Amino acid sequence: MEKILVAGIHHESNTFNPIKTGINDFSLQRGAELFDVLNTEDSVSGIVRTLSEAGYGVAPALVARAVPNGVVQKNLYLELKEDLIKRALHIIAEDNVVGIALSLHGSMRVEEIGEAEGDLLSTLRENFPDLPIVASLDMHATITEAMVQHLDAFTGYKQAPHTDCFETGVHAAEMLIRILQYKVKPVIAWCKLPLIIAGEKTETSVEPMKMLIDLLRDEEKQKGVMSASFFLGFPWADCPENGVSTVVVTDGSEEIAGSTAEKLSLAFWQQRENFKFHTVTLKENEALKAAYTAAHEGYEPVYVSDSGDNPTAGSSSDCTGFLGKVLDYKPFQTLDKPVMYAGIYDPKAVEFCFEAGENVDIDVAVGAVFDTVTSKPLRIKGTVKSLCSRWGRFSTDMALMCTGRVHLLLVSKHIGFVAPDMFAAMGTDAEDFSVIVVKLGYLTAPHKKIAKKSIMALSSGSSNEVLESLPYKGLNRPLFPFDKSVHYTPAAFIKHIYR
Repeated sequence: MEKILVAGIHHESNTFNPIKTGINDFSLQRGAELFDVLNTEDSVSGIVRTLSEAGYGVAPALVARAVPNGVVQKNLYLELKEDLIKRALHIIAEDNVVGIALSLHGSMRVEEIGEAEGDLLSTLRENFPDLPIVASLDMHATITEAMVQHLDAFTGYKQAPHTDCFETGVHAAEMLIRILQYKVKPVIAWCKLPLIIAGEKTETSVEPMKMLIDLLRDEEKQKGVMSASFFLGFPWADCPENGVSTVVVTDGSEEIAGSTAEKLSLAFWQQRENFKFHTVTLKENEALKAAYTAAHEGYEPVYVSDSGDNPTAGSSSDCTGFLGKVLDYKPFQTLDKPVMYAGIYDPKAVEFCFEAGENVDIDVAVGAVFDTVTSKPLRIKGTVKSLCSRWGRFSTDMALMCTGRVHLLLVSKHIGFVAPDMFAAMGTDAEDFSVIVVKLGYLTAPHKKIAKKSIMALSSGSSNEVLESLPYKGLNRPLFPFDKSVHYTPAAFIKHIYR
């Protein structure tokens, strides 16, 4: 049986976050462990299922995934890379491996090294010069020359929030199968656009992204086009490679690849002034007033996003500025139901709650363990309401504190507050609250189903939505929106695959 090597290292790195992402932040599957965590939600599972259904054997090497955070520790990355390469060398020496399928993010950065994907791919290509290498990428991948040079084909998510991860894995695997079965020699056309955009301005259910994604899908119906993708870059990474990219992969036509990439890039560029926040977006105090008014009028639960400290955008998740305002906002005390704040990443505070036990009154310092620049610890008196050990994919401990009319969720690991099932794990339900504050930007689908109204607060932290306020130093200028008079004419970089 012909086999495909499957691997991936998946992380989105926020360079404004002082945390160095370490081994305890990652979920790791080595070898056959990968088969124990397959699902219908992530790209590597889409890759595995598609290859298996097409009759290929799957040879798993290593898959590592972490919630977005600060840059990855250099030694950890090098260890993971060495492990992956050693496993790949062993597998390929022993088995009939005909290709490599990768699940990557595309915006992972490593201290002292910089871009991770380009470094990893160059080593893979050095060791396996004759094998086709195909990858699925996040929509917020930052495309670089090294990535284009060392991949045979790649494609990205088309939905934000990212509800099509599995389907993107399927798409990547189908391209690899096409390359193998029909001896396709792909052409990659890449256009780099001089702009960056806050992720919350690019929801794909609304314009202009809805129209732009429709353009991608239309182009993929064109004969010879294997994939068409917009990669938006990661706005909270201060690096010269940052920016939006258009990538088109064809089954051999340079003309179609180049002209399609340039046409799509021009369409995107022409919309640069039209990217807006579509959720009601307000300054912190105004957001609290709007949430109170909506809840008082019966729109419960009202969701408020603490967007400046969003762990799914790589922020530290321990900033307390907005939490302090929530605790001090007296009108919330008059609502029929309490307020939920989810949450604060503070391992020591969680440990303190566990040592105290449930239904015990405590006085504890919370937050600003990692981000001491934009935030300070808060001293909070309250009662430990409930405790939960080793919850979820990343096995976090959780503690729920009650202080006045506010329920505060504390977590021991840097995780995303992406679904209300974590409330159930603490013995509560989203419907128990008038207002739910979550460290997110736009709401994920599970929260959207529950929210009667949604408000995004422009709070402070490493994922500040007002990009112009961040202390960038490394961006390649000129770059929109910092430089309003940028001129851009698309010119595609073309790469042929001759293997």
